[in-house]
Amino acid sequence: MTTLTLCPFDELVDGEARRFDIDGHRFAVARIGEQVFCIDDRCSHEDFSLSEGEVLVDECEIECARHGATFDLKTGLPQSLPATTGVATYLVTVNDNEVQVELP
Repeated sequence: MTTLTLCPFDELVDGEARRFDIDGHRFAVARIGEQVFCIDDRCSHEDFSLSEGEVLVDECEIECARHGATFDLKTGLPQSLPATTGVATYLVTVNDNEVQVELP
């Protein structure tokens, strides 16, 4: 496994997503309260950045800004059409205020 450090936890805005491009990987990272979620930053319906969409805090989902498909931030599974295929999710930890993601 490879662990990548993304940013300090304090730089993530609660209820919003942010894009990270690191070592050829493109991530959408969303903060909800004290929890941080990391998924692939490409909608499975159409190659569009999920980090540009709205974080649906109460549902723990992110909505694609292009066509409105939503994805569960915990599982990556699509929650609404037009997406029918999930996106990859990654384990996130916060160590010494640094947000880290583990790649398989």
